[in-house]
Amino acid sequence: MKKIVLGMFLILLLIPFSQSYSQEKTDTPATLSVSLTSETPFVYQDSEGYTVVVGMVENVDSLSSVTNVIIQVKFYDDLDPNPLEINQGHTTLEVIPSNGQSPYAIRSQTPNPNITQASVSLLGFDSSVAKQKGLSVYSTDVFYDTSLRFSGVLQNGGAPNSDTDVYLAFYDGFEPSRILGVSTIELGNVEPNTEVAFEINEEIDPRAVGFLLFAESDIFNSDFVDVKIPPPQSMSKLVSISNVAVEDTKGNSLSEIKVGSTVNIVSESLVEFSSKQIPAETPYTYYVQIKESGELPYVEFIGKFDGRFIGNEAQTQSIDWIPEKKGLFFIETFVWDRNNIPISEQGPFVLILVN
Repeated sequence: MKKIVLGMFLILLLIPFSQSYSQEKTDTPATLSVSLTSETPFVYQDSEGYTVVVGMVENVDSLSSVTNVIIQVKFYDDLDPNPLEINQGHTTLEVIPSNGQSPYAIRSQTPNPNITQASVSLLGFDSSVAKQKGLSVYSTDVFYDTSLRFSGVLQNGGAPNSDTDVYLAFYDGFEPSRILGVSTIELGNVEPNTEVAFEINEEIDPRAVGFLLFAESDIFNSDFVDVKIPPPQSMSKLVSISNVAVEDTKGNSLSEIKVGSTVNIVSESLVEFSSKQIPAETPYTYYVQIKESGELPYVEFIGKFDGRFIGNEAQTQSIDWIPEKKGLFFIETFVWDRNNIPISEQGPFVLILVN
């Protein structure tokens, strides 16, 4: 229990909204074949002050499609155990196919600055006739500087469609990824055997490293297409990470540590560009993510270190970690700028045994 609470608190350090949240699962017969894929959905305040909860729902039934998936969100402050408000919403897809997924985004009813927490639960769903894969989508251009400029094409099969929408579900670079937001492009009526070009040009969450591209109409849907977002044209990959190690408080390197002991995750980072290209000062945030080894790696710990590169001067980062569970863990490291844009490739993996 302590591990879950600590992990959730540390993950919140990565989002621009000071809060905590949890997921409530309702294992009633009405929700046994539908589940929320993450216990840590993304929560943020939008530009109008509303609190938005974003996540993903999965239909684990291998035979049946589902519709009318109802998601309930309770919004809290830090003091009262009773919710400030309760809101309900649906998944982005009207019909989720068998073994399929759909994102959701539910916003608070009011722009209440007192909201600091949110819990999510499933209330139910209905079975549905499956929609055929009569639509396909693909990208033609992806460009990212201060905003995302994306263009693509929707292809329709052999029947007229109405209420046709294309969706982009943005996700971050952590494992498992979090859905950060969903954008919608409304195409309306689409004639049979036609191609329709579409585009989007908007600011997106700078944590996004890619998005799932998909479409749905009144009768058809499409497969999900995974599109990677290129690094900002002005930045590229500026920093390299090396010499990642686990040390005790005296600076000795370790390959095995004990539960409850304090250790330091240390590494070196270096600005790679020539001196003519390097800014005089580059603020950055260094992240460490520690995951339990296994088929479905569980995030045990996330920590961060804020620093500034002065020219191309190498720097050393150090983050304390107190392991609370035995097992084999692997350590990942990242460097982002202060706009939460990656400016390095992921650092080398390090394995550590906790006993």
